[in-house]
Amino acid sequence: LIPTAEMVDVAERLYGPYRWGRYDILVLPPSFPFGGMENPRLTFATPTIIAGDRSLVSLVAHELAHSWSGNLVTNATWADFWLNEGFTVYFENRIMEAVYGPDRALMLQSLGWGDLQSTLADLPPADTRLKLELAGRDPDEGLTDVAYEKGAAFLRTIERIVGRERFDVWLKGYFERNAFRPMTTERFLEDIRTHLVTTPDLERQLMMEAWIYQPGMPSNWQPPVSTAFVPVDAAARAFFADKGPASAIPWSGWSTQERQRFLAWRPENRREGADWLTEAQLADLEATLNLRDEGNAEVLYSWLQIAVQHRYQPAVPTLEKFLTTMGRRKFVLPLFESLWAEGDWGRSIATPLYARARPGYHPVTTNSVDAVVGRP
Repeated sequence: LIPTAEMVDVAERLYGPYRWGRYDILVLPPSFPFGGMENPRLTFATPTIIAGDRSLVSLVAHELAHSWSGNLVTNATWADFWLNEGFTVYFENRIMEAVYGPDRALMLQSLGWGDLQSTLADLPPADTRLKLELAGRDPDEGLTDVAYEKGAAFLRTIERIVGRERFDVWLKGYFERNAFRPMTTERFLEDIRTHLVTTPDLERQLMMEAWIYQPGMPSNWQPPVSTAFVPVDAAARAFFADKGPASAIPWSGWSTQERQRFLAWRPENRREGADWLTEAQLADLEATLNLRDEGNAEVLYSWLQIAVQHRYQPAVPTLEKFLTTMGRRKFVLPLFESLWAEGDWGRSIATPLYARARPGYHPVTTNSVDAVVGRP
């Protein structure tokens, strides 16, 4: 069972009472397009979080945290979306740290930082600011890792500089003072300057204006470093770069987060579209790690991205099964984007596959994928 009651207890100890009475989780059909949805009193969740080992329960911590940051104190406009998601990613990680320990929390931070790096590299600079300019645009354009991971990184920077104890007092008060009211970035700044950042020296150290209104990452940011990933990175280099055998990978002893880290490895000098694995390596990896029968959606997705980028034909049946049995946009859209990027090979797979899978997807997912592959 998911330790939901323990997570609620931790959340209340950190930042005050749960204000919604009852808390339940409803696992929706596979077509549900999101990881979760933070309705007051009832979290909607994707079945892709059910991995059999509780390794993906950070999503539950995330949606629970929204009971404070998002439902209790809500962003007033989509341009202020980071106030919902940045705060929630930070809060989620504090819950995970309390329930599962600092090592797991740091691994999750590090994976999030990796995702954010990719996002920062792909977005135009203006869209890497926390406070976005969305006038005349679809609000979905602001639903990137910038709001989630850069927002959380900003709060972790404040925590590091002012100290966790002082930061927690402020954040608990922030939720109390602003309960049941819409929040803007400017009101956030007013609150934190009134109740926490009260000296010019601290203001200079925190660089809050740079975090919020400037692109990229300010100079006072310190990326998370997980020592648990050191042997994982060594194993990745040994297999991917040094062409060692997959049998040397200590896969069975790794957590989901360590497996995700391993499969996220890419050569630093890799050209876009260039292969970094041979057909034999791909076959060795797939067979040795039993990736055809992988039941963890996050791990399977990471493997399928590698397979598609190498045009690895033996993985196509696994890909087709994955994309026709769930509709979570986080997985569906990037995989179709990757297929489409592979030219004739990928498009010859994507077009009939999407025609078959599309009727089982939610409009949120189809609206996104239609723009990539065209409506069949």
